[in-house]
Amino acid sequence: MFHMLFCFDLKPGVDIETFGEALTNYTSHMKKLNLVEEREAISQRYSDTIMDTDSERTQQFFTKMSFRDRAQSDAAVDYIITHEEPGHSIHHDVYSKVQNQVFTCWEDMNGV
Repeated sequence: MFHMLFCFDLKPGVDIETFGEALTNYTSHMKKLNLVEEREAISQRYSDTIMDTDSERTQQFFTKMSFRDRAQSDAAVDYIITHEEPGHSIHHDVYSKVQNQVFTCWEDMNGV
């Protein structure tokens, strides 16, 4: 599978429940279009432990989206950049609630 880690902070005045509803709506829409396989729950970071050694990123929240493969991930990006409705509005509803977002992608190495 191909994965995307989404690290972010919420914009001032946005609560995690409101953001979570928007992200669930977006993920459901993308699943209906066969453009994402799954999304993990939103998690909160605890950087005050010795186990957290990432001093470059300070984002408070993260989640992971998984795609069947790179082609499905690329198709999802293609859909987003077309600004086709209702996808554009649904994606904007998520994106407008976050700041300091960072995305990291990787693919599983089967058998390793």
